[in-house]
Amino acid sequence: MSFALVTGASKGIGKSIALELASRKTDLLLVARNEELLRSLSENIRNEYGVNCHYLSLDLSAPNAPLQVFNWCRSNGYDVNILVNNAGYGLSGAFDKYSLEEHLNMMQLNMNVVVEMTYHFLPDLKKHSRAYILNIASSAAYQAVPFLSAYAASKSFVLQFSRGLHLELKGTTVSVTCVSPGATDTSFVERANIGAKGLELAGKFNMQPAEVAKIAVNAMFKGKTEVITGFLNKVGAALAWLLPKKTIEKASAKIYQ
Repeated sequence: MSFALVTGASKGIGKSIALELASRKTDLLLVARNEELLRSLSENIRNEYGVNCHYLSLDLSAPNAPLQVFNWCRSNGYDVNILVNNAGYGLSGAFDKYSLEEHLNMMQLNMNVVVEMTYHFLPDLKKHSRAYILNIASSAAYQAVPFLSAYAASKSFVLQFSRGLHLELKGTTVSVTCVSPGATDTSFVERANIGAKGLELAGKFNMQPAEVAKIAVNAMFKGKTEVITGFLNKVGAALAWLLPKKTIEKASAKIYQ
């Protein structure tokens, strides 16, 4: 029996990806911090979709947490053929508004955990006739974003890491896909402390997590390298490529300052 392992699965895009996979009769392993939410979601998935669903409550930003996840799977005989690296968050505002510890914690979760999870699970993924890695980045990955500087840079890392790994694994049975959502109706904006202008803009262009999840899972199973969700987000990424960097960065600064 093979499982899809989803990090950050208790809410938002991670939860919706779990539900989308469950609707396709995929057995699930869910990892997140909130045990109560995980327990409730797991019960709902088992009852509604009739698939196996197990969970592990864990702060993935803690030292050696990815290894704990891997050992949990090994000790329970959970064979993973789909790895979804979704867990992450942002910090909005002036860089020096936050402590160094806060920045490093975000960077640990957004970047290092993705690398560590991939490193631990890749050898087993290669043993499958078909296996998938799905990394969740952000539309912010395509340019510098003042007042979201470290977050945007961390998601750019996820995007570049995914692109490189996708080509490295050509010829193997493992496909790597990176999905970059834009504004999505999740708790991201609250945790990131997005200001009034950012909230107003997000409210106009928000996508629903279920819609993002469907796009992400479809792209993963099709073996696509990368996908930006939503037409306006695709336009934004194209403009970030075509227009002078300072123009894009100044516009972004006005939104998040």
